[in-house]
Amino acid sequence: MSKVVLEPGSAAPDFTLRNQDDQPVSLHDLRGRGVVLFFYPEAMTPGCTTEACDFRDSLAPLEAAGYTLLGISPDMPEKLRRFRERDGLTYDLLSDPDHAVHDAYGTWGEKTNYGKVYQGVIRSTFVIDAEGRVQEALYNVKATGHVARVRKLVGIDAA
Repeated sequence: MSKVVLEPGSAAPDFTLRNQDDQPVSLHDLRGRGVVLFFYPEAMTPGCTTEACDFRDSLAPLEAAGYTLLGISPDMPEKLRRFRERDGLTYDLLSDPDHAVHDAYGTWGEKTNYGKVYQGVIRSTFVIDAEGRVQEALYNVKATGHVARVRKLVGIDAA
């Protein structure tokens, strides 16, 4: 894992990234509202699709509880737009191709797959409060079943 490990109570690193429509989205512009921020490896892959669709299906209760949902990957805006359209995702997907925001959140680091070691996205989710502080920092989560845990953490009963 990256050297950075965010803890509950720490300030969430601010950022401005381009969304699927190539428009800037800044964390500081969302102050006054909670944010659920999830980092995923690659749009349109099976695990990432499962996670993104689980979040999509929980979007209404998250928004009702006062949270904005954002997904971040190294994918370019065009691929994110296709992913969003293909799977009916109705929240912003943000592009971090140089993984600067991944580094700031500690979600870029060493991974192992079938014995091969490489650098990549460590699937993680952060719950950020209305003042911009980390409430929950969940590193190295599984794509399946993870959204139910996030729902419980923000006070929404799992569906």
